[in-house]
Amino acid sequence: MDVSIRCRCGALCGSLRRESPNVGFRIVCYCDDCQAFARFLGNEGPILDTNGGTDIVQLSAARLHITAGADQLACVRVTPKGLYRWYTRCCRTPIGNTLPTHQAPFVGVIHACIDPGPQSLDDVLGPVSLRVMAKFAVGSLPTRDAHQTFPLSHVLRLVASMLGWRLRGDHKHSPFFDAATGAPVAVPQRYDGATGSPSATDTRP
Repeated sequence: MDVSIRCRCGALCGSLRRESPNVGFRIVCYCDDCQAFARFLGNEGPILDTNGGTDIVQLSAARLHITAGADQLACVRVTPKGLYRWYTRCCRTPIGNTLPTHQAPFVGVIHACIDPGPQSLDDVLGPVSLRVMAKFAVGSLPTRDAHQTFPLSHVLRLVASMLGWRLRGDHKHSPFFDAATGAPVAVPQRYDGATGSPSATDTRP
């Protein structure tokens, strides 16, 4: 059940290693930070749905293997203490979101870098299980099962999963952090939405 990932120009490629479509949590997030990330990349159409949602699969970062183009990884924060948001320098394809520490081996992989081949995203990732942060959605959502924030039940499941991944040692195998030092492999920049440009300032805690 490995799923190919690649950036738009093909400089970065790799795979998500999964035993079944049930590995991880597939959600759609409508938050303003995800929307700001898409604006930063200048490519909102392929990233956001018509309501401003981003299709994401949340799983252990150790399951994401980059086989070529790791040197193209870049990182930005859209809020001072927000997630690290990873993309490629070469063609500005979003890759995924991580917490700002290697101790939490988590990544939310964004659908725009997933290559399902002849199958659909539903075939390789399973159906969307949750729609969150609907209070930031654009227009009226066509579904009634969207949550205004992150439901506590999902947060608890995700935290429990991350504890298991951490105990398994997955934090030592993230493509986004140096295994020896724990430092991010690219200096996180800060996106200034007011000017529409990033700052080269290192925003690490």
